[in-house]
Amino acid sequence: MSNIQQINRRDFVKLFGLASTGIILGCNISSDKKDFIPQTEGTFAPNLFVQIQKDGTITLIASRSEMGQGIRTSLASAIADELEADWKYITVQQATGDSKYGNQNTDGSRSVRTILEPMRKMGASAKMMLIAAAAKKWNIAEADCKAENHHIINIKTDAKIFFGDLVNVAAKEEIPAESKLQLKKVEDFKYIGKNLKSVDLKDFTHGTANYGIDVRIPNMKFAAIARCPVTFGTVKSFDAADAKSISGVEKVIQLDRMIPPTGAFFGALGGVAVVANNTWSAFQGKLNLNIEWNYGENESFNTEEFTKKITKRVHEKGKLIPGSTGDVNSAFNESKNIVEATYKVPFLVHAPMEVPNATAWFRGDKIEVWAPLQDPQTARAELAHFFEVDIENITVNVTFIGGGFGRKSKSDFVVEAVALSKKINAPVQVVWTREDDIKHSFYHATSVQYLKGSLDGKGNVSGWLQRVAVPSITSSFKPLSDYASGFELGQGFTNNPYNLDNFRLENVKAEANLRIGWLRSVVHIHSGFGNNSFVDELAFAAKKDPVEFHLNLIGKDRIIQGKSEYPYDSKRMKNVLKKTAENANWGKKLPENHGIGIAIHYSFYSYVATAVEVSVRDGKVKVENIWTTIDCGLVLNKDNVKNQLEGAAIFGMSIALYGKVTTKDGAVEQNNFFDYQMTRMKDTPKINIDIIDDMSKKPTGVGEPGVPPMAPAICNAIFNATGKRYRSLPLIDEGLLV
Repeated sequence: MSNIQQINRRDFVKLFGLASTGIILGCNISSDKKDFIPQTEGTFAPNLFVQIQKDGTITLIASRSEMGQGIRTSLASAIADELEADWKYITVQQATGDSKYGNQNTDGSRSVRTILEPMRKMGASAKMMLIAAAAKKWNIAEADCKAENHHIINIKTDAKIFFGDLVNVAAKEEIPAESKLQLKKVEDFKYIGKNLKSVDLKDFTHGTANYGIDVRIPNMKFAAIARCPVTFGTVKSFDAADAKSISGVEKVIQLDRMIPPTGAFFGALGGVAVVANNTWSAFQGKLNLNIEWNYGENESFNTEEFTKKITKRVHEKGKLIPGSTGDVNSAFNESKNIVEATYKVPFLVHAPMEVPNATAWFRGDKIEVWAPLQDPQTARAELAHFFEVDIENITVNVTFIGGGFGRKSKSDFVVEAVALSKKINAPVQVVWTREDDIKHSFYHATSVQYLKGSLDGKGNVSGWLQRVAVPSITSSFKPLSDYASGFELGQGFTNNPYNLDNFRLENVKAEANLRIGWLRSVVHIHSGFGNNSFVDELAFAAKKDPVEFHLNLIGKDRIIQGKSEYPYDSKRMKNVLKKTAENANWGKKLPENHGIGIAIHYSFYSYVATAVEVSVRDGKVKVENIWTTIDCGLVLNKDNVKNQLEGAAIFGMSIALYGKVTTKDGAVEQNNFFDYQMTRMKDTPKINIDIIDDMSKKPTGVGEPGVPPMAPAICNAIFNATGKRYRSLPLIDEGLLV
């Protein structure tokens, strides 16, 4: 139903600032339906472009944000492969936030699985146009031409023409119908499935990459904002005298809360802003503010008390969730071997290395923003709402993101910057401190799970009851969302990977008092920890090897279609488990005080198994080795996959060992990396990554699936080493030295 369409070169240059010479291809793609859609007046939705210049340079406009996951390189490689381009000619330019690109929200480990095929079609179409142009120059049939290494070659004479020398002729060619596009066979891939260097490698390694915090505009100001320690608290009064005494401080301005119709948790928290001629002065001025706060109703929120409350609730009956099957009570009554356990995960914060920041310039009826955003379109929509500016007059420039993990899919820090720019009538950069970042974030929800299982006479699981209490992320959109939503329960709970005849899942009330947001792998962190820890406990009770117990519980090979185009395949899950066990030499005799644990998880349509070896001496645990295997279907860039799984291992270690956000009298107690710790380089283990590369399968998620198995694998390994179970995270809070 769709076509790749040429667009006016002047409009293209005006929009994207590219060179005015060359062949320009506008490619409309649907990131959800994976096909092209016709252009409509004033809309390219979604839209990616290719420009082939006379010097042979190919410029791709990337619609997804780059935060270290290598998406710009992946998108480029898909086009380059089908186009038969020489990699050295590929460059990438970032798209501004605009609905014409479709969904630009870079989260959910979905960029490759939703955009790969359209990218390939972009390259294939461009190649056909170049071939047609060369055939006309030679006055031969198109079938007698082929593309190879940035040239079109005459098959009969071996004559060849450089891509750049064909742009004027190719620009006059009709765009080929999608039905005529012929994509390459897997065995002919040149870049897809290989290891490619990042298109941004030079900028990353030479310090020339432009992150949000690097933005500079003539005459811009710098600002820091003091926010109420208690979420949603407001300013009662303030004295700015001491702040204004700091050299460089120019103004002190009160900012009110800004609440959009999408939900009270979005918008901006408000507070008191210190505007200065440099960032350091703004920070110092903020520290010297004297503010009296109205703390509001959240002042009474205490995480310790809240955990006790929801722990009590999970030991009582909850709401039955559709998908439960069989009769667990009968299974429990018939069993002589019952296992019960309660697992706890605290609130977590993203803490990316680059703190939230945004540069904004409010000029009359126009707004321009420069920021590290995962979801630029939501930012644009919020700005249009709050400031009553036509959305077409709002430009959101997306910079490189120095770590996101879901935090930068929220745009509160952008709203703050625009509000301040409007007040001072000048461009301004708002920079959060690390303390701001930890104390005023959108937090990953805490959870408590109660599990009860029964074993039959052969040591097989006969019944499985699971109750989960987790403050829902939907609370950010809809008031009084006191139960986990269906899509959250679908992240490892209702789609439990095991074959259970008697399974009952119950949803337990858990109110939200903090702002809840996406964090890398989201609710899978909870389900992965509970499911895998409990399976290890059941295996021990059954006196069976954990790997064999997992395999038996996964059951016979079966495919469950579900509602998506990615059916669950139990054989693929078993394969990654077997491969991980093989790589870890499972069953080998370990050194004294060492233990090994294993965990599996199915998330973002990918299959992952992780084994961890730890040592425990004098109460100190050390992660020695990690083995992770992933089956994510067709692999676009193996180096990117390896990098993301290594990062997921460190991220998961940090959650298991250190991560915890607590509140007292409504205020977050943690401040910086000294009391919200991360895994340090000196504690990094040897990480072994194995990729089951099945090019016949559709690509699935990579950035997040490696996180959920980490914490349970570590805890299972500690039990293997010491015989002691740890059911609450983080381990440092449970008396273990790390």
